[in-house]
Amino acid sequence: MTGPRGGLLIAALALLLVLVLSGAAYAAELRVEVVGMRSGAGLVHFGLYDNADTFPDWDGRLDGAQVPITEGKAVSVFKGLKPGRYAVAVFHDENANGEFDQGVFGLPLENYGFSNKAFVFFSAPAFEKAAVSVPEQGLNITIRLD
Repeated sequence: MTGPRGGLLIAALALLLVLVLSGAAYAAELRVEVVGMRSGAGLVHFGLYDNADTFPDWDGRLDGAQVPITEGKAVSVFKGLKPGRYAVAVFHDENANGEFDQGVFGLPLENYGFSNKAFVFFSAPAFEKAAVSVPEQGLNITIRLD
């Protein structure tokens, strides 16, 4: 193909190739494994966050999942992420009622945890304490419920 039309076609194909390849750079995965549940009953709820202002509000999640427990663990994989900082909040919904059960004074009745082994003291940790850096090649993390 020669001439103006052939040159335009080659340029369009080159642009398409660049767009496809650059899209691959934004396909990072974050694999989250949760261990340490009291039992194999119920589900583990995952919340993925990329914003400190909405962490860890249920409605502020970037993505979420509910996963059954298999062989003492629950795993969720968040795909198609841009490389960057993310925080994960999880809880073991042992009675499978879809809620994070709390007792008197808001004390949790179900186990929970955060990425980066973020420590809890009277309230959820700050986003920066729980955030992990997800590179282009992806990241695997484990959250232990105690």
